Parts: sequence; structure tokens; C-alpha cells
Amino acid sequence: MTLKTVYNQSHRDLGAKMVDFGGWDMPIHYGSQIEEHHAVRQDAGMFDVSHMTVIDVHGAGARGYLRRLIANSVEKLKVPGKALYSCMLNELGGVIDDLIVYYLNDGFYRVVVNASTRDKDLAWMQAQASGFDVSLEERADLAMVAVQGPSARAKTLSLLSPEAAERAAALGKFMACDADGLFIARTGYTGEDGFEIMVPESQAVAFWNRLLAAGVRPCGLGARDTLRLEAGMALYGQDMDETVSPFEAGLAWTVALDEGRDFIGRAVLERQLADGSARQMIGVVMDGKGVLRHGQAVFAQCGQGEILSGTFSPSLSKAIALARVPAGEIGSVEVDIRGKRHPLRVVKYPFVRDGKAQPGV
Repeated sequence: MTLKTVYNQSHRDLGAKMVDFGGWDMPIHYGSQIEEHHAVRQDAGMFDVSHMTVIDVHGAGARGYLRRLIANSVEKLKVPGKALYSCMLNELGGVIDDLIVYYLNDGFYRVVVNASTRDKDLAWMQAQASGFDVSLEERADLAMVAVQGPSARAKTLSLLSPEAAERAAALGKFMACDADGLFIARTGYTGEDGFEIMVPESQAVAFWNRLLAAGVRPCGLGARDTLRLEAGMALYGQDMDETVSPFEAGLAWTVALDEGRDFIGRAVLERQLADGSARQMIGVVMDGKGVLRHGQAVFAQCGQGEILSGTFSPSLSKAIALARVPAGEIGSVEVDIRGKRHPLRVVKYPFVRDGKAQPGV
């Protein structure tokens, strides 16, 4: 059975091309993926992300539970509304999912996980809750829309009451607040500034229409993917999964080996840190003609690897990708496209920041 968000009819009314995405009927674009991409880089675009799963963690044991559950440290969350990006690992150090945790108070955290991993995430989180004074509540009553781009915050703030607009305008990055009955977070998955907003389903379509009237352009999954890859942001299931550790997924910065915290998978990560990871994530660009796609073989001095996420970058007018290769000296790199090898250039990612190519890209 195909699932639908509360915005499904809105997408269809706007002429969206719909596709199956992890069992959800979602818009891939509304006519031009390229134009939607540029709208976010230059002005403001909005994405229906209501397929994401929101889980509220309540109880006196909530902090202790999350200290055990995730690889990053909730001890960093000291101010109500502060958010934390982390991976949730299995006992072998593989990534079950990447997620965001919001700290609301000592007995209340909000966790947002990926849509395609909902069932296994909920089952895992419930299993790990044993022994902790916590309860998990899935918030299926909340829709979510991401408003992203240089003008995103201003256009969103114009729709709020003066008091709510003042609160939302004061948010630092990776902070959230309740305003006008909305949960507004200054987070995103595009490399641009903006908000991710949780809206009660009963108000969701009206809020979407107000954003539309304010000049925020609807954007589909296609633009979301090119934007996040330009920003060097990993996609679960493509750049990481349960066989890949955060170190092998370029996410070492999300691991906190704080003293006295025995999180799931820690022992394996400590061994990888001591012995060195077997694989590494690199960013590559193709200056010649061609498109980089998931699964293409990559050849480097350190051995054979593969393209993980690859696309044609609308901002750079060239193919870019994240690739995983064996640990060691990378040296020159080539990709196999239909039996022919083409040279790639290794670069630091993100490829694009604040709408501009990063140095060396």
C-alpha cells in the first residue's frame, strides 16, 4: 500500500510528477528539477518532508537512554531547543540510521529519523528502551515542510505573528522553538539556511498555501538530492548503512567518545580508531563529460571502490560524487563508465557552500 502525506493533493494540484519513494507517493519535481534547485540556491524553496518519522522520547530516563542509543553525546544539549545530529549504531558499529535529536527539557526529547528506515528504527529504539524509564511516541499527527534558501527565513517569518516571528528570528543554527503552534527548527538538508517546520496536520495545507502565496517555490525530491549532495550531506542507504561505520562514512565528527559513556557500537569504533578504518569516503569531480552514478567502480592507488552518491551538479555544471575507497594513499582516481575509464579529481567536500563553489572544486 502506497503511503501519502497530507500534502499529496497539493502536489498533484501543482502538476507534480509523483514517484514511489520508500513506499511513499512523493513529488520528484513540479516541471523542472534544475529550476527548483536554483530557486533554493538563489531565493527560497519548500519541500514536503512529512514522510520523515518524528518520535518523542519522554521520561526521567530519557537522557540516559539517548546516551546509550546514539554515537554523539546528548551532554552537548544544554539549552532547550538545541539540536544534535548523530548516528544510531548496531553492536558492530554499523549505521542503523542517521537522525536529529532535539532537547526540549530533561524529560522530553524529539527524534527525527528517515522515512525508509521507520519500521526498523522504531523496533530498535523500543528494544533498547528496556531498563530505562522512558516512553516513545510516534507523532504521525505532525506534517513537516522544509523551507530553504537565502530568502527562506524572511519569507517564513513574514507569515508568523510578531511574537512568534521574533522568537523564530532569534534561533541560532541547529536550534528550535515552538511558535504559533508550529515547531520551527533552523535545520535543513540543502546546504542553505532556512527552517524545517512541524505543523499539526489540520493546519498543514493552509500553511503550505501561505508559503506558496509568499513566493516560496515548491521543490521535489530531485532538487533535494542534488542540493544535499552539493552540500556534501550523506544519504542513508546510499552513502551509509548497517555495514558501514561513521568513520567509513565521513561522519567521524558525529562520534563522541566521551569518558564513561558506553553507547552501542562504541567498542568497535574504538578499535577502528586505534587500528584505522578499512575504508574512507572521498569527494570527486569529473571535469570531462559524463555523469557519476551510484555503483560505478572507482580505481585509486589504494584499491578499488565505488561511487556512492553521484549526480550532475546544477551549481557547478559538472558531475560530482561521494565515493568510498580502501584506506591508504588515494593517488590518481578513475571511474569506470560503461567499460571505459575516466579520470576524476579528488576534492574536499562540501562542493558548494553558500551557493558558491568551494575552493579547489
